[in-house]
Amino acid sequence: MAGKYKVPRGTYDILPSESYKWQFVTNVFKEVAREFNYKEIVTPIFENNELFERSVGEDSDIVEKEMYKFEDKKGRIFALRPEGTAPVVRSFIENGLMLKPNSSKLYYFGPMFRYDRPQKGRYRQFYQYGIENIGSNDPYIDAEVISFAYMFLSKLGLKNFELQINSIGCKNCTQDYDNALKEYFTPYLNDLCSDCRKRLMKNPKRVLDCKVNTCKVNADNAPSMLDYLDENCKTHFNKVQEYLKQINIPFKVNPKIVRGLDYYSQTAFEFIDTNLGAQNTLIGGGRYDGLAEQLGGKNMPGIGFAGGFERLLLSMEEEKLSFGKQQTPKVYLITLGNEAGATGIKLIMELRMNGISTAFDPDKTSMNAQMKTANKTGAEFALILGEDELKKGKIILKNMANGEQKEINITDIINSLKDK
Repeated sequence: MAGKYKVPRGTYDILPSESYKWQFVTNVFKEVAREFNYKEIVTPIFENNELFERSVGEDSDIVEKEMYKFEDKKGRIFALRPEGTAPVVRSFIENGLMLKPNSSKLYYFGPMFRYDRPQKGRYRQFYQYGIENIGSNDPYIDAEVISFAYMFLSKLGLKNFELQINSIGCKNCTQDYDNALKEYFTPYLNDLCSDCRKRLMKNPKRVLDCKVNTCKVNADNAPSMLDYLDENCKTHFNKVQEYLKQINIPFKVNPKIVRGLDYYSQTAFEFIDTNLGAQNTLIGGGRYDGLAEQLGGKNMPGIGFAGGFERLLLSMEEEKLSFGKQQTPKVYLITLGNEAGATGIKLIMELRMNGISTAFDPDKTSMNAQMKTANKTGAEFALILGEDELKKGKIILKNMANGEQKEINITDIINSLKDK
């Protein structure tokens, strides 16, 4: 029966039948983070609006069309975070993490918000995981960050993905490339979408990232950024490729990868699901060496990536991968009679205090009803305590898988269950 209110369009509830999948993916990500020595950082879900306008780019789609902005009671303008990198770098600067040991390698989880047309795998409130490595411009760090993403996807069991990398240059070499793009696209101006006509004037590289089919076709023969790299960017990109080869991570160079945010420079990369349709990017990232300075900090290089949970789960389901088991109790307690019920309630707390997950339903009183419920919960064992057992100081332990049961002293039940 539907209630009076519905979830807002572009959002959704993560129900118990699905939440275990999220827990599985999160645990694998945390395991990889531990192996790479990354530590968790948690930032607020809203920030000063200027943080995103300065970092993401005032003329970006995110700022112009997609940000959820609001004014508080004192007239300050805030925005729900549309991405995770700018808040992490803001926190890194504000809290002086550059001065603290082991604080340059960070990971995060959390909801992000963008006003966009909802579609499969894309929502207005969506959930991301990501990492940031701040403080080094060494190309090895680029390879390490990419290898983190590669290992994460591999540990989940995914096979149908491809790593694509590019260099989008730096301030020293990007102007000539922008001019070359303007010259190339000008004859196609009338064929470009309205957004790309604006992009061509303000940030021509964004035209290469457009998903509109006519724009994609017209971009097929566009000049490559790789032909415009200065010596420093060329050397950096070549070293990144060398490191990836040394650690046996396969990749493809794709000059069309530009990423959609203003703060990116040099290395840019994407992990593509080869089975999904147009929305097929599992993880995207790159280097952002000027971002910290742009946000008022010292000139500190950085690189990171982010990926969406929703699309990742779709990919795993497409490949029919395991998410582990749904949570079930170790035991289900069945009590028969008032005195057994009173003793059972004390026993439940003892079991739980000793790390044994226990289920019990006080609304079910008959043996038949309680046993049916025990089966539905998926409990591994049933504990049956009736008045006869109570008088003897015993309890029945029943294996729900094979039906075997035996009487055990109530005082021994915790040790017996811990051994199973």
